[in-house]
Amino acid sequence: MPKVDRRIAKSQTAIKNAVIELMAEKSFDDITIQDIADRANVNRGTIYLHYTDKYDLLDKMIEEHIDNLRELCQLAADMTFQEGNYVWYEYFEQNYLFFSTMLASKGAPYFRSRFLELVVDEFKPEVDTAGEKNKGLNEEVILQFFGSAVVGAVEWWFKNGMPLSARAMAEQTGALLDRNFE
Repeated sequence: MPKVDRRIAKSQTAIKNAVIELMAEKSFDDITIQDIADRANVNRGTIYLHYTDKYDLLDKMIEEHIDNLRELCQLAADMTFQEGNYVWYEYFEQNYLFFSTMLASKGAPYFRSRFLELVVDEFKPEVDTAGEKNKGLNEEVILQFFGSAVVGAVEWWFKNGMPLSARAMAEQTGALLDRNFE
């Protein structure tokens, strides 16, 4: 992987942070490239060097986090749900502003659908409709049910100011998943 110039990396980080901060203040539709440039303390041209428009910027930010979560799933493949969930909740906590804004913002429903899609994809290998617990149930119903439950629990956690620690959320959601997928 080629090394990225520190100035470029610094500009891109400032631009991404500016978008998230602005989304916490107003609707994504109301945010302009000039707003982002002003907040990031860069020229508009700098934004256009890296992104086609604000939608391209948001899409790239979302995909970056989805890819990171997918990598964490691969690292946690041999862990219990509780242990694996802790890896995710730690990541959520470290990236609080991004996730809380994305899950609370009306301007980012695409993120929620990508997040749900990721969770469903990660659960697919765990679903056993031949086993006793889920015998006769439809695989897609199981996947949507548990995927929506995970996304909903994460949304609840952020919307309520993370009332439980990342460890407690991981243990509780992991215990629920272990009961149904083991």
